[in-house]
Amino acid sequence: MAKNETNKSSYISASESRRITRFNRRVTRKLEQERANANKDPVLYTTKMANPGNVVEFDNVCTYFFTDVGTVKAVDGVSFEVPIGKTVGVVGESGCGKSVTSLSLMQLLQRPSGQTVGGEIRFNLGDGTAYNIVNTPNTIMETIRGNKISMIFQEPMTALNPVFRIGEQVDEVTLLHNPEMSKDDAKARTLEMLELVGIANREGVYNMYPHELSGGMRQRICIAIALACSPTLIIADEPTTALDVTIQAQILDLLQNLKNKLNSSIMLITHDLGVVAGMADYVVVMYAGRVVEKGTAEDIFHHPAHPYTIGLMRSKPVVGKKVEALYNIPGSVPNPVEMPNYCYFRDRCEMQCGHCAGQYPPEIRISDTHIVSCYRFLEEGSVLGYPKSVNVEEL
Repeated sequence: MAKNETNKSSYISASESRRITRFNRRVTRKLEQERANANKDPVLYTTKMANPGNVVEFDNVCTYFFTDVGTVKAVDGVSFEVPIGKTVGVVGESGCGKSVTSLSLMQLLQRPSGQTVGGEIRFNLGDGTAYNIVNTPNTIMETIRGNKISMIFQEPMTALNPVFRIGEQVDEVTLLHNPEMSKDDAKARTLEMLELVGIANREGVYNMYPHELSGGMRQRICIAIALACSPTLIIADEPTTALDVTIQAQILDLLQNLKNKLNSSIMLITHDLGVVAGMADYVVVMYAGRVVEKGTAEDIFHHPAHPYTIGLMRSKPVVGKKVEALYNIPGSVPNPVEMPNYCYFRDRCEMQCGHCAGQYPPEIRISDTHIVSCYRFLEEGSVLGYPKSVNVEEL
């Protein structure tokens, strides 16, 4: 019986495959048409911040991928804020939706299969108005990406173009957003940025190709490109993954110092809790496309509330403490195409209570800065609301 059920869940008939393909084509065509219509009227993508003290606000953001086997809800009802001048760490295991959240903000999803189908991403323009990035046309986004919002990608070797010299690649960003600037001025700005990110031989590096540099140097170049236009928000997508521990510490110190110099905000995406503990002011914990807990770094590291967060804390190695084996969270993540209608972590949870048999838990405020989606705190906290998913059949 179990074998038949497994085959049934993994097998798609030809007729079902055709149905999914027709559905995906209809939905993506409609979403692309709505995006094109929004481009014609600024009212459709101009809004106001809920809190002017934030640089960006994610409000029930839903980003789905329409694949050949069904709709993958990679980000489903995600809500959190990045305050001005602060660092927010977004943590969780691989595939939980961290990078997709940042790509939704940058409008770098692979369309038409990847679409932000619901919610708002409000980006503060600093003049009392904001853009809803979900509906913002590409012509406007081209003035924002690299200028007001910059991204440091995970792997510097693939982020840099191997056939162009370093100087040309940094110059390009400056000239793109400052067309009135001369090439000599752009070069001077590039040399200034190379010095700012700690490269001593800036003249020599300016004329080098990416393959002539070490991993740490390439990552510094990526940071120089991201900071060339003094952005208000820096998205660092696991910027130290490919680096050794010594260089990792240098890069993190560099990011922190540059953030303070430019008065920028950082959205730090990582699965390394040590990195978050050393840099972040606020922490957002994601699991299976949803935020399960958020609060200050002290809240998350000293008073973790969600069973998943507690499991993450228990699974990290501790210097000087000898154990037979590291703790690992039992079970596996649910199928992203067919998510359950109850708590996504329930089948792996060791702390279940009576309410866990019901629907997905709401966001519950357990302190002024600490919010968790777990029924264990239903009695002692205040319910804020439920994450809002999108029924793709109604699109």
